[in-house]
Amino acid sequence: MTGSQLSALDLLAGELRRLRAERGLSQEELARRINYSGSLVGMVEIGRRTPSLDFVRRADEALDSGGLLGRILPLVSLETAPAWFRPWVAVEQEAATLWWFEISVLPGLLQTEAYARAVLEDGGLVTGAEVEERMAARLQRQQILDRAQPPQLVAVVDESVLHRPVVDQFGVMREQIEHLIELAARPHIHLHVIPAEVGVHAGVAGPFILAGYADGGWVAHLDSPLRAQVLDRAEDIASLHRRWESVRSEALPRRQSLVLMQEVAKTWS
Repeated sequence: MTGSQLSALDLLAGELRRLRAERGLSQEELARRINYSGSLVGMVEIGRRTPSLDFVRRADEALDSGGLLGRILPLVSLETAPAWFRPWVAVEQEAATLWWFEISVLPGLLQTEAYARAVLEDGGLVTGAEVEERMAARLQRQQILDRAQPPQLVAVVDESVLHRPVVDQFGVMREQIEHLIELAARPHIHLHVIPAEVGVHAGVAGPFILAGYADGGWVAHLDSPLRAQVLDRAEDIASLHRRWESVRSEALPRRQSLVLMQEVAKTWS
């Protein structure tokens, strides 16, 4: 925060303090009501910790706020993301459908903290401060999957991603694949794997995401080591739709993909 400019996290912290004080509750009393520690409530109230969606939901209910904190939280997601990535974070917040293809890593919304950290370290090319900033933004983005009305996420990944180790951290991939299996049980998350025997397919050209809005509109995201692009030209969307249909047709059905993930998980135990 610079000058009189108030950050979204500061706004959320201030509103939490105000609501708690208006209800005549101490930090410890609120903590007991929402089943979190008093120290965490204190850290959120001074803007030192970004609360989870579950924390905010419980606080809104305990403080009878009418969902105020929950309405502020998406602004925190936008603010914590790197400036170049914020346009796409805004798209994710509004999307009804996300179609996501990855060939080298798992989709960011499905990553565990340990796996995400390994990816974001980028082979040591990113500073520790940058990694922490990007980690906060990624974990915040993942909370859209826990909303009362989450987007439908359909993810297609190449099998090679499931076998790629995190060097010197053997347990990370076991935890990550177990996390995928848990997520795959949610009705709004569909995971599909392109098996290794398929060989070369349309997805080798690179990862992409298609976001569909409730009104029928579509936006796409393309990433590279240098920059991210948000595309909405009709011809670009049509081209990526064709590519999506191609990679989706090569992938195993949902249940068979789950069986494959379970088999791969055993190799990491």
